[in-house]
Amino acid sequence: MTTFRRRLAEWRLPFLKQVVLGVPQWFPKATIFDSPRETTMAFPHLQQPSFLLASLKADSINKPFAQRCQDLVKVIEDFPAKELHTIFPWLVESIFGSLDGILIGWNLRCLQGRMNPVEYSIAMEFLDPGGPMMKLVYKLQAEDYKFDFPVSYLPGPVKASIQERVLPDSPLYHNKVQFPPTGGLGLNLALNPFEYYIFFFALSLITQKPLPVSLHVRTSDCAYFILVDRYLSWFLPTEGSVPPPLSSSPGGTSPSPAPRTPAMPFAFYGLHHTSLLKRHISHQTSVNADPASHEIWRSETLLQVFVEMWLHHYSLEMYQKMQSPHAKLEVLHYRLSVSSALHSPAQPSLQALHAYQESFTPTEEHVLVVRLLLKHLHAFANSLKPEQTSPSTHSHATSPLEEFKRAAVPRFVQQKLYLFLQHCFGHWPLDASFRAVLEMWLSYLQPWRYAPEKQAQSSDSQPRCVSEKWAHFVQENLLMYTKLFVGFLNRALRTDLVSPKNALMVFRVAKVFAQPNLAEMIQKGEQLFLEPELVIPHRQHRLFTAPTVTGSFLSPWPPAVTDASFKVKSHVYSLEGQDCKYTPMFGPEVRTLVLRLAQLITQAKQTAKSISDQCVESPAGHSFLSWLGFSPTDPNGLYPANDLDEMGQDSIRKTDEYLEKALEYLRQIFRIINGLRRFEIEYQGDSELQPIRSYEIPSLVRALFRLSSTINRRFADQMVALCSRDDFLGSFCRYHLTEPVLANRHLLSPVGRRQVANHARGPRLSLRFLGSYRTLLSLLLFFFVASLFCIGPLPCTLLLVLGYLLYAMAMTLLTERGKLHQL
Repeated sequence: MTTFRRRLAEWRLPFLKQVVLGVPQWFPKATIFDSPRETTMAFPHLQQPSFLLASLKADSINKPFAQRCQDLVKVIEDFPAKELHTIFPWLVESIFGSLDGILIGWNLRCLQGRMNPVEYSIAMEFLDPGGPMMKLVYKLQAEDYKFDFPVSYLPGPVKASIQERVLPDSPLYHNKVQFPPTGGLGLNLALNPFEYYIFFFALSLITQKPLPVSLHVRTSDCAYFILVDRYLSWFLPTEGSVPPPLSSSPGGTSPSPAPRTPAMPFAFYGLHHTSLLKRHISHQTSVNADPASHEIWRSETLLQVFVEMWLHHYSLEMYQKMQSPHAKLEVLHYRLSVSSALHSPAQPSLQALHAYQESFTPTEEHVLVVRLLLKHLHAFANSLKPEQTSPSTHSHATSPLEEFKRAAVPRFVQQKLYLFLQHCFGHWPLDASFRAVLEMWLSYLQPWRYAPEKQAQSSDSQPRCVSEKWAHFVQENLLMYTKLFVGFLNRALRTDLVSPKNALMVFRVAKVFAQPNLAEMIQKGEQLFLEPELVIPHRQHRLFTAPTVTGSFLSPWPPAVTDASFKVKSHVYSLEGQDCKYTPMFGPEVRTLVLRLAQLITQAKQTAKSISDQCVESPAGHSFLSWLGFSPTDPNGLYPANDLDEMGQDSIRKTDEYLEKALEYLRQIFRIINGLRRFEIEYQGDSELQPIRSYEIPSLVRALFRLSSTINRRFADQMVALCSRDDFLGSFCRYHLTEPVLANRHLLSPVGRRQVANHARGPRLSLRFLGSYRTLLSLLLFFFVASLFCIGPLPCTLLLVLGYLLYAMAMTLLTERGKLHQL
């Protein structure tokens, strides 16, 4: 706090006591007291909080940012919770923006230290987990205040569930739903101050409008991203315990935390069922939590809010897929049995689910923040002491924080992250921005990267071997590895692998899955899932549920291998339903996809190599014509160009390197045979529309294309008439104005065989050959040699035209004779 005040004092802005006390400026000075409590006692008829809120709202318009924060610090310190609770909702909204996205608040997503160092420093210290804002939260928390949060701004699945009068499965919403009064509009959640603050903080990432493309903001440098990191480090510590709440007054006692409602012992953290049958809202109960859990109630709330707000977004199809037919029947019977007892009948399920079908497309910023959450959760879970990681060592003496570390990922994150990733894999555009989703996925797949005991890199630069201790994580997250890998294959088969950014994504995935021992772990997990269920007969009557974190309900079954099989089956069925059809990653179907990808990689390597060779052949001509004023780039040109022409030699070399390594990694993972068939690349489309080659001048080619297109449109009928003649003139025109018709042929491609259709094109003039470096260099060389023999430009041009006419007449006669022989 001392540092915060010192930095604010540098601005030397006077603190206006009468404004903070809420006293209008027209009041006489004799009425200005030194204490807000004295003011209240002297004027009992005045509603002090309303004056305080009004003056703070006026200050937000009239005062600079630094002084407003200084005033807020003084208000938080001097005023009691009874008067502060009326300004709390307004203050939270003024910081994080409105839930409808109209007000942007402090715009933390764009605030950066290098651009606005003073404002950035003040905002970060004010919102720090140990700063004044959190002190206000704890001050209100001690008085047990509640604040209404509209259900309409919750994620779609949660909103639809609550509107159906069915409680979501997350304990975050239990005992919080408030029915509207008679004639009231909408449902609300009654949240304590800490929950209200974190709800707004998390949702500001979703509800605020995406950043403009023209605004180049690095997400990791923004105040919001860094605040997320600070909150995670504070409330989910990898070392030590969670710091206690700040004291509400100097020397005073810390406010007692609010209990979790309802209580949920950590032993049951893993018991989320495949059925979506939930308790009805009218059956909410109030249960006091275990006092020992008070230690981490803020940590649990923070994680649940982040997961619910950031990951609980998916489509109607995914929502329905999570329910097995048996569960759907249970839900239907339950709704029918309770609907008559409700004040208002439950909304039909399908109608409610359709009601929340909003176009949710996560942004790149959203994905980067989720990745930060996943990386920290891995570090948080891996900070368990070695003697506490084994389920057999679990005892009642284990602290709630240690239990929470063990339960955080499987209980709160796994299911919603899987659906979130599936949504991204299926709906994200096929461009390089998918890299953010890819890295988020790969970060979750590699918890060993965030373990404290990192192995040293081997001297021969070989990737580290994945320790066998991670086998249980791989098996209990099998779909994250296998099904999402298949989803990536389907995306990769539809992308241009010659692009360095796309090639890099394929390389990254192949490299991660090629880590020694990882493929074997995945294959072992698939074997456990495909193991027949007849091994233990007395298990057959039980529904598969997600495995408990502590392993307590699995301990009565002695065979270890079968227990592992049950865990894998429980994981798959809890995410995909018991009627799912699993496609093995190492089965024949996926192997076929991998072979197709390998063939595409081989073809892309050949394309990159041919482009690289062409770039090497013509550097001299390129520089010479650039010196003459022929620019090789034309960003505003209308002629279709290939992006590879502007990549440069280094980018082409990187593409070849990425693809070569990716192919090698795929061979290691799937043990595919070497010597994949190589496909000859041949352009068989319209020669005028083929990509601009590296030996052509892009601007000149585009200009010649526009010129020839204009001529062809204006004289189309005349050219058709000339080419239709049966005499020598007709043959001469056909030789120049028509291109040879491609014979029907079969083209081998990674996708299969397809027959190229034969498209007849009318006669047209093509001037593209004049845009070639080689053609222009040949003409310049011819004029230079002619000048040595004292031949001027005009006679030289006539000689060229005459020579070409003789050549064209000879070629016309030869072509006609060839056609006669074919007949």
